[in-house]
Amino acid sequence: MATSQDQTNRARALWLTCLASAFRTALACTIVAITTLYGPPSLRHQVALPAFSYVTVILIAPDATLGDTIRGFWLALYATIQSVGPAILSLWLIGPARLSSSTTALAVGLAAFVAVLPGEATHLVSKRIALGQIVLVYVIAFIKGGSTDAIMHPVHVAASTAVGVLACVLALLVPFPRLACREVKQNSKLLVENASERLKLFVKAFCAEDNASALASISQTKSLASTATKLFQTIKRHQESMQWERLPLQFLRDSNVNPGDRLQGLEIPLKGMEMALRSTPSFPVGVVDGELKSGLLKLIEEQLSLNRSILCEDAITVPESKPEIDIRCLQTLQTIPQTHQDLPPFFFLFCTSLLLGNLSATSSGTTAQDKLVIHQKQEAVTSSKQSVIWSNLSMKVSSKRVMAAFKCSISLGLAVFFGLIFSKENGYWSGLPVAISFAAAREATFKVANVKAQGTVLGTVYGVFGCFLFQRVLPIRLLSLIPWFIFTSFLQRSKMYGQAGGISAVIGAVLILGRTNFGAPSEFAIARITETFIGLSSSIIVELLLQPTRACTLAKVQLSRTLGALHDCIDSVSLQSGRAQLEDNQKCLKIHVEELGRLIAEADVEPNFWFFPFHSDCYGKLIGSISKMMELLVFSGHAIGVLEQNSQLLEGSWKGLMHTMECDLELFKKMVGSLISCFKEITLIESVTVLQKERLDDQESAKSCNLELGKQQILNAFRVCGLEDEEMDKIVSSYLLHSKEVVDKIHRQQSKELKGQTVLCLSALGFCISGLIRATREIEEGIKELVQWENPSSHVNLYEISCKMHALQP
Repeated sequence: MATSQDQTNRARALWLTCLASAFRTALACTIVAITTLYGPPSLRHQVALPAFSYVTVILIAPDATLGDTIRGFWLALYATIQSVGPAILSLWLIGPARLSSSTTALAVGLAAFVAVLPGEATHLVSKRIALGQIVLVYVIAFIKGGSTDAIMHPVHVAASTAVGVLACVLALLVPFPRLACREVKQNSKLLVENASERLKLFVKAFCAEDNASALASISQTKSLASTATKLFQTIKRHQESMQWERLPLQFLRDSNVNPGDRLQGLEIPLKGMEMALRSTPSFPVGVVDGELKSGLLKLIEEQLSLNRSILCEDAITVPESKPEIDIRCLQTLQTIPQTHQDLPPFFFLFCTSLLLGNLSATSSGTTAQDKLVIHQKQEAVTSSKQSVIWSNLSMKVSSKRVMAAFKCSISLGLAVFFGLIFSKENGYWSGLPVAISFAAAREATFKVANVKAQGTVLGTVYGVFGCFLFQRVLPIRLLSLIPWFIFTSFLQRSKMYGQAGGISAVIGAVLILGRTNFGAPSEFAIARITETFIGLSSSIIVELLLQPTRACTLAKVQLSRTLGALHDCIDSVSLQSGRAQLEDNQKCLKIHVEELGRLIAEADVEPNFWFFPFHSDCYGKLIGSISKMMELLVFSGHAIGVLEQNSQLLEGSWKGLMHTMECDLELFKKMVGSLISCFKEITLIESVTVLQKERLDDQESAKSCNLELGKQQILNAFRVCGLEDEEMDKIVSSYLLHSKEVVDKIHRQQSKELKGQTVLCLSALGFCISGLIRATREIEEGIKELVQWENPSSHVNLYEISCKMHALQP
């Protein structure tokens, strides 16, 4: 019943969101229509290009908040200065009468290169508006020839843009402004409720008396986790909009507070709790006695009430008088488990303490939520510094920005050139779709071009059909756009069309139904579809010529880089070195995993043509296993960080106590890290057959491998792939045995809280080690499947391949 109700609520929320977006977009287009069709003659004379007014609305208005619109206003102003200003000077110097098809295409290409060259310093919306203005200024100047006023024509383009922007601003204020801060607050409230429900289900599963009850509770959290991800994405998307709303709305200080920042730290512990429950071999859990169960349920109730107070109507912040949550029941565990099967319950309690914010050695002068906020702010500062470093690095590597600008310049220039050759009077329709759909990052070329073409055809056909039914009644023609706006709002959220296809469909209908005196609708539709095809074809050709490397090839290379980053993370797991280096490597790994996911998604929709098919299922399993290892490394970092803090309160030398466990970690890193390093090299091989031909004799290869690098070292690494449960027990059991010795050496007079934290952290680190070994097994199976897929006629043995590769090295 809860799942059905949740699905109903999500469907209702989706409908309301799409209806609101459609209403404001329709209102903005109506304002443009009234201004350009019924406004004063002097104003209509200035707004000579109402089509671009509609295009500007579509670029800014859909699903926008007031902050988005304010930002769009300034972006449009910047784009106009960037494009229209130089255009006035160039047209005045050259003279519109001297333009030809080739010189017009050249002028458009050069202006586009200058507009795109700043790279990430310029917002994508600003680039699209600027590119659209460039196409209209130069192409229409060529079409009209000597009758074009070199100064007023660019001014008319700027005025058309201004009408669209102002229409968006007015539409976002009626009947009341849609504030990003309100959206964030509402979604944060839903997120609190979502996290509270998941937390209750996890605790219910942990305290379950049988496997069936536990699995039933765990399964209920799947849809809730998916909803939480979408809520986080919505909150993140509105972050920048809130910054733009703060300046004009200083009196709404409470509305601009972002409670979502407090809730980012909830997701990691919840994922860990789910991971622990799925790893628990059977229920009921042995460590859960009556006292721990009642204490845990009480803790959860206190945490839920604290979470609700975060987003209450009258107080955004947590009251300072709120007492710290009592977690004494979690410190009753004073002994280390002896087998890896007993680790999941301890890891669950570790994540519970992490969620409650009490798992640290800081003073009790701050509340649990304040500790969580401090930690999140520290992570935000570190993330900000990292983004600045990466931004500076990208600015220094100017070749990427130059290449992106060059591709856009050539694409737009060719689109305009061939469009003018095909039809001089409709030539700008070939360049305009390329301009307004410019993408700064690499994208799936054929899929995006396909959905753009389909969206253009859908919207144009709808527009022609609407003109056929309501040709003489303009107001009804405008009203007929409302159901199309609603339909395309859903279209933009679909996997089939996405934003590119939805925007193309909207523009296709608006340009026909929202204007007059453009000729017969059917002729205009055919001309525009043809010109759009010319523009998209030019864009595809340029992408293939200047970006010939296929996404599947890039995904393969990125997989190797990601495995290299994973190896660095595993190699930095150390109790003596602390958490700092591990955290830095984790951030690098996260960047690589995100890039790998993007390339896999692009390669999955890339057409095969005459190439070998992309094994998306195998890549999906690999990135899933790598992501799991990344999460386990995050928990390892948390455990090491707490142990590092608490070491200052322990008697004796902490490094001396940690020495034996550090030896276990070194053995773990040597085996798993060496294996990951071998995988990194294996993923880059072109063909097993070619590799075999390079060594005439397999025995000589094995001998060479043994002499040069030591066959035993590689063999020890690959033994992890075939580890039996007994052998894995030896690795983890040795660590647990030495952990028990460390805990026993803690003085009896020391705090039970400190000893309990040490037990939880050491047990959590043991669970992570066990999970990393299992995930390495999964990666080994995935790599073997991938290599076998790429070499169907060869027998794949990763150990033999690794030996031959090392033997071939100088």
